[in-house]
Amino acid sequence: MAIEKCMGIRFKHAGRVYFFKKDNFDLNVGDGVIVETIRGVEYGQVVKTAIDVDESTLRSPLKSIIRTATDDDYQKFLQNKDKEQDAFEKCEAKIKEHGLPMKLLDCEYTFDCQKVIFYFSAENRVDFRELVKDLAQVFKLRIELRQIGVRDETKILGGFGCCGRPFCCSSFLSDFKPVSIKMVKEQGISLNPTKISGACGRLMCCLANEEEVYEELNKNMPNIGDKVKTKDGFEGSVLSINALKQLVRIAVELDDGNKEVREYEPRDLRFKKRAQVVTDEVVDKELKALEELEKTDKSNY
Repeated sequence: MAIEKCMGIRFKHAGRVYFFKKDNFDLNVGDGVIVETIRGVEYGQVVKTAIDVDESTLRSPLKSIIRTATDDDYQKFLQNKDKEQDAFEKCEAKIKEHGLPMKLLDCEYTFDCQKVIFYFSAENRVDFRELVKDLAQVFKLRIELRQIGVRDETKILGGFGCCGRPFCCSSFLSDFKPVSIKMVKEQGISLNPTKISGACGRLMCCLANEEEVYEELNKNMPNIGDKVKTKDGFEGSVLSINALKQLVRIAVELDDGNKEVREYEPRDLRFKKRAQVVTDEVVDKELKALEELEKTDKSNY
């Protein structure tokens, strides 16, 4: 098994980390480097150093770092950033001129200024061949237009979530993790579309961040509706659980036949955990029903 030494390089804030050969470069986190990518020569920043990678797991051989970035390289990188605003405005004007149903989101130059890339969103496929020809005449460079999805659009535009903090995707998430409705169920959150969806309209990324914690906390917890026996000899059924506080609310039946709601820790209960398999099909039906109910409620106001 051959082990390759590599470094993690990032090209934009909260962007994906790409790996390159370490070779004989002695670099620290935060140092600038010049590398060659499939897009051309790029300026990047070191975010991980001296990582061991098994060569057999690589899809393609790692590329080498060209050189350490100089002060002049950094100034050129900043100059390219300044040019991007002007390029954005010119492209936006051309889109309006052609009457294309697309929303321009961002643009960037490669470090060697051989190509400018424009990112846009659209509901359907867009025929932008004439637009590319016009832009090539304006910039005298290779032009690339790239259509992106709603999650990437939100990552570029940024904003604040319902928690009051900047979006996870635009502040620290390098990649989008798969988020499923099962995570919502695991965390005991109401299946209300407005409460579990982010600004992009998809399930919130933070649901995936906290999933492992809830899975661990729920291991020794009963399910809602389970029949349990308490340490003080009462029997009852589970009304609700609080995974973070590790408390279970139970409606216990007292000796006089009355019922009372009490809280217990899971270790003070005896129960047989019921196997509960929640399929995506079942949950999708529940979510659609809630969406329809919400539409009906709004129409009544």
